[in-house]
Amino acid sequence: MKIALVYYSGTGNTEAMANAIEDELKGKADVDIIDPAVFGSGDISAYDAFAFGCPAMGSEVLEEDVFEPMFASIEGLLSGKKILLFGSYGWGDGEWMRNWEERCLADGAILTSAPVTANEAPDDEAIEALKKAADSLIA
Repeated sequence: MKIALVYYSGTGNTEAMANAIEDELKGKADVDIIDPAVFGSGDISAYDAFAFGCPAMGSEVLEEDVFEPMFASIEGLLSGKKILLFGSYGWGDGEWMRNWEERCLADGAILTSAPVTANEAPDDEAIEALKKAADSLIA
């Protein structure tokens, strides 16, 4: 199984979450870590599943300069695709993730687990949730 792990991280918190996913999938799947600045619609067919990570930005939205444009360009191709959403936040109540999840479901994507969020750096509970979520991509 080939998985695209595409994430944006401003402070390192979402990167730490991505690292936990990558560590969990080592030896279980072929994982490519991809910068959202270079990932696009032409890459979708090369992967069996996707893990997308983005922190909450501004008034609880996806990062607007790189991640949002990339995601908007591919979301029409996510119908029937297995995906996992993850990200960190420092304020608010996770509205950005709920909105993102609803958007993906409306696109017809198959969320293999509940999205995983971490308030600031991921704690042990978030790491365990990320491991379970990563395994759900390959189940």
